[in-house]
Amino acid sequence: MNLEQKNQKLQAILKDLGKVVVAYSGGVDSAFLLRAAVDTLGSDDVLACISAGDSEPGHQVERAASLAEDIGVELRTVDTDELEDPNFVVNQADRCFHCKSHLCRTLLEIAEQGGYRHVVFGTNYDDLDDFRPGNRALANFGVRSPLAEAELTKNDIRELSRALGLPTADIPSSPCLASRISYGLEVTAQRLKQVDQAETFLRELGFVEFRVRHHDNVARIEVPAEEIGKIAADPVRSSVVEKLKSLGFRFVALDLQGFRSGALNESLTDEQKRLSLEK
Repeated sequence: MNLEQKNQKLQAILKDLGKVVVAYSGGVDSAFLLRAAVDTLGSDDVLACISAGDSEPGHQVERAASLAEDIGVELRTVDTDELEDPNFVVNQADRCFHCKSHLCRTLLEIAEQGGYRHVVFGTNYDDLDDFRPGNRALANFGVRSPLAEAELTKNDIRELSRALGLPTADIPSSPCLASRISYGLEVTAQRLKQVDQAETFLRELGFVEFRVRHHDNVARIEVPAEEIGKIAADPVRSSVVEKLKSLGFRFVALDLQGFRSGALNESLTDEQKRLSLEK
């Protein structure tokens, strides 16, 4: 299918779904899905729900709220309390499954109370081939992923977002903060806050696409390879070290391999990945 055919398929899927609750983060995929749902169904038949828990990057919520207002749709903030779940906190390879399970339960309850027929997530077609235990939660709870069903890839979604004038078209992906904490290291509100504050500082320095990985007393910074020189040179280097140590990290490391999405998954064996996707 070409891009226009995929977009038409998306519209047909949304029309069939009818009244929907959109799991909304303000990122590239969920913002486009929300706009497509409103354009196809009308704002009265769409409710956007955003999680404002400790795992969400602080800068993202305010931006997401502003965009939802521009789209003209009701936005509801939900608290999924994932830190109350020991299966999430223990931070094994299936952490995302437990997080998404909490969100699915919460959104399905909201949908039932509000008379919405379906809950939809912004999973795209590329995500189906990635290591994402959260996809298992969506399948278990019967929630839908219209973008993936229409075979829309991340690049497709960015192109369509540009055509719609969405400000999210070219922003980098920003998954939940728990994805920065190394597997086996307990997820706590304090560690999530450390990551959020560290990444906020790097963003203020002008870095756009990066990660601060939490390895207990070590902060491992990933920036694109072409920006390693920038962050390694003073005065940026010394200011980053000073700031991150003030947040409680004992050591500040720069990953010479550079930024890559999902880098913490490199520590997982194929068997660990298989079990987390199947059990």
